[in-house]
Amino acid sequence: MKLIVGLGNPGPRYAGNRHNIGFMAIEALARRQGLGPFRRKFQGQIAEGTVGGERVLLLCPDTFMNRSGQAVGEAARFHKIDLADIIVVHDDLDLAPGKVKIKQGGGHGGHNGLRDIDAHLGPDYWRVRLGIGHPGDKNRVTGYVLDDFSKADQAWLGPLLDAVADTLPLVVQGRPSDAMSKIAAALAPPRPHHPRPEPEKPTESSPAGASPSPSPASGPDAGPVGAPAQTDLAAALARALALKTRKGTG
Repeated sequence: MKLIVGLGNPGPRYAGNRHNIGFMAIEALARRQGLGPFRRKFQGQIAEGTVGGERVLLLCPDTFMNRSGQAVGEAARFHKIDLADIIVVHDDLDLAPGKVKIKQGGGHGGHNGLRDIDAHLGPDYWRVRLGIGHPGDKNRVTGYVLDDFSKADQAWLGPLLDAVADTLPLVVQGRPSDAMSKIAAALAPPRPHHPRPEPEKPTESSPAGASPSPSPASGPDAGPVGAPAQTDLAAALARALALKTRKGTG
């Protein structure tokens, strides 16, 4: 069995917070896979079913963020789930909004939910890091993560949750690289369309493909413009000679 955990804080007060994007992703996955309804167990909300051909347990802890390890540890111990079979989806201040990274193990980066899971189970579980951006000042971090996503954020938030719901089955199957590639393709901006220029239409005087006809006086053997042809000159000389002969004999 695989354990897929979304991190967040319980209750309607926190439902739209940036810190709750892990809950949002798990709910999107459950809808996409037809899992549920959720029920309470292991100090959280759970749903069971099949994802990517594997039996999975979805978990959204009810313990608040800084005690997430209690719920995750209880579920993992009950089902005897190894750390390598646990996937935690969470918000990440160090990633730009809408960016995603998938990794196994590592530090908690100051994230209280990850810190508590590390304390209960160790760090060698899988993490799906969902970027929410940084407010720019560490003194504003708490207010920022506990604030709702803005209207402007909705432009990337919906597509991101859809992409994560579509690709988590690949993570479950042990194919994180394929999952990252699929997410990148799904979230890539559309390529600009550059229409090809239409070919020029041929004019009536010059049909397409036709070579211009040479002028009568063109070419290397042509004489000056307006000069008589060789045969005309010979005929004129013959007439003049005949006239002169007639005058001489008369």
